Amino acid sequence: MPEPTNLSDADLHAIAEQSLPHWGLKPEAIELVSRSENTVFRLDMPNGRQYALRIHRPGYHTLPELESELIWTQALNDAGIHVPVGVRTLEGPGYATIPTPDGGSTRAVGLVNWLDGVLLSSVIEAEQDESKIVEHFRQIGRVIAAMNNQASEWNPPAGFTRHAFDVPGYVGETPFWGRFWDLPPLTLAQREVLAKARDGIGEVLTEYGKDRGTYSMIHADLHAHNIMIDPSGVLQAFDFDDAGFGWHQYDLAVVLFGLDDLPYFGAITDSLVAGYRELRAFSDEALSLLPLFLLIRRLVLISWQWERPELGRRRGLDAYIANACEQVDAFTF
Repeated sequence: MPEPTNLSDADLHAIAEQSLPHWGLKPEAIELVSRSENTVFRLDMPNGRQYALRIHRPGYHTLPELESELIWTQALNDAGIHVPVGVRTLEGPGYATIPTPDGGSTRAVGLVNWLDGVLLSSVIEAEQDESKIVEHFRQIGRVIAAMNNQASEWNPPAGFTRHAFDVPGYVGETPFWGRFWDLPPLTLAQREVLAKARDGIGEVLTEYGKDRGTYSMIHADLHAHNIMIDPSGVLQAFDFDDAGFGWHQYDLAVVLFGLDDLPYFGAITDSLVAGYRELRAFSDEALSLLPLFLLIRRLVLISWQWERPELGRRRGLDAYIANACEQVDAFTF
């Protein structure tokens, strides 16, 4: 799991400044716009162009994995799907390795073209017309289908490497986001419930298999906060930090996760699936597994939150775990 970081904003700004010669850039302004798991600065160039400079957290991805992210996003863009395109350094690699100010470690720094527009989440939150909200989910379904189409037909080049959200990645001995069934805050009863879920998920997905029609590279985090609507109305996916190999249903589940208390949840689910089916075949059998992937998303976020205390992710975790156990008890494997 990622190691925590205690770098100050000033430290991160210094890393950003030190990385600029690798791209030959001299921006007029460097603005910190996001500090979460990764840190993002916006670079404003004298010619009016803008870039997003990303300082990646340590311990999450290796440099080959980060380079592979750039390879896939370029392939998506080449297929006509609007995503941020990485800018390679003058030396050739997609990332620069920069020491921290104290010299105790390093950070991988990357550069992508800046996306103009407004977050889809902001548009949805401000929208009063339920029918328009439902229509946005149809558009998201089309975006995911287009990405799944590209990935299913694409052959990654030699050396391409990313993590996998498969059975080992979800519920194996060392899953990608941690052992959600085996964490310190769990009671004995909760451990038993979550262990049952672990076994059930493993059995169902092992039997389902990894057919290329339903398993490929996926974004894995394409909720409305990671979609930008550009000035012309085109939806643009960004933040591919979690992208890896996985089942397509997980992409759909991420979109819907946390929205099940909305009175029109059924309508947005139907709209999302309808939009997806406009561009890609999606059988009723595949659709029947969507509730399972919604449950998986809920469960893997238990360990994801636990492993990120430096970001305040453990606040409210006890209640979240209790709710997740209720969801498991109500689920039929």
